[in-house]
Amino acid sequence: MNREELIKKLPKAELHLHIEGSFEPELMFEIAQRNNIAIRFKNIMEVKEAYNFHNLQSFLDIYYEGAAVLINEQDFYDLTMAYLKRCKEDNVVHTEIFFDPQTHTDRGVPFEVVFNGIQRALTVAETEWGITSHLIMCFLRHLSEESAFKTLKESLPFKKHIIAVGLDSGEVGHPPQKFQRVFEAAMEEGFLTVAHAGEEGPASYIWEALDLLKVKRIDHGVRAMEDQKLLARIIKEEIPLTVCPLSNLKLCVFKKLTDHNLKKMLKLGVRVTINSDDPAYFGGYLNQNFIETAKALDLNSDEIKTIAINSFQGSFMDENEKTKWISHIRNLPTT
Repeated sequence: MNREELIKKLPKAELHLHIEGSFEPELMFEIAQRNNIAIRFKNIMEVKEAYNFHNLQSFLDIYYEGAAVLINEQDFYDLTMAYLKRCKEDNVVHTEIFFDPQTHTDRGVPFEVVFNGIQRALTVAETEWGITSHLIMCFLRHLSEESAFKTLKESLPFKKHIIAVGLDSGEVGHPPQKFQRVFEAAMEEGFLTVAHAGEEGPASYIWEALDLLKVKRIDHGVRAMEDQKLLARIIKEEIPLTVCPLSNLKLCVFKKLTDHNLKKMLKLGVRVTINSDDPAYFGGYLNQNFIETAKALDLNSDEIKTIAINSFQGSFMDENEKTKWISHIRNLPTT
């Protein structure tokens, strides 16, 4: 069995996926027309061209512009179902989805509209395809602490369906400490915590996420390699890193995929996982990230299986479910 065949056969968990970042140009154009929302694009081709951004800010600009056409519960349902169909194709059996309420509530879309559309799709996918999932509500770090507290309050009627809170959007200039009090309040409500750190921001942001936000895993975290003391802690405490290789490439965190440090971290014993981040914008869903990374870094079968196992170990799944899938992976033949 070659690498690509193995990757396609492996059951996988995805731990770093922004649902708004799975908004394909065709669906964006369709929903904009359905909702009679004027956008600057005359056709789907123009939308696709706009997706060819050149840095994080130009990505965020089109990301928020696209999200602006999402108005009704059906829009969020359609968006989420489109991603879940990709999960089915890629043998993603469990996904932990980020959603950004502030992107929508700041436009006047009620929290419950966003939540209900996403949750309804997750329920259908589990019923029809057996794909399990968790929801993670992210705070936009470029906005204020006050805005994050407001969002936390809005989420409380739905908290039994939201397993964790996270922190995303532009990293530089918005350290985790900015949201320490919000995360403390979220933990008092029973939420787990995760945070984006160490992608564009420095390794010190990872320290802050661990020490101040008490995160259970680090989203991205590739700059941990710049701090040997931090790296040793991550290895010792088995803190998962939800690495997104094609995203890192697209945002110029690494110039070439062959330069990526994922394999080095894996060999050192870091619990690295592979994820797609914002796949509509970064050029690939989960299998594509696995396939291209495996080829660029010459990952062998055992390394590929270890990364898949890490995805379940790093998840918020029930321990019995984790054990079931990990056993399945370990028993999967590679020849």
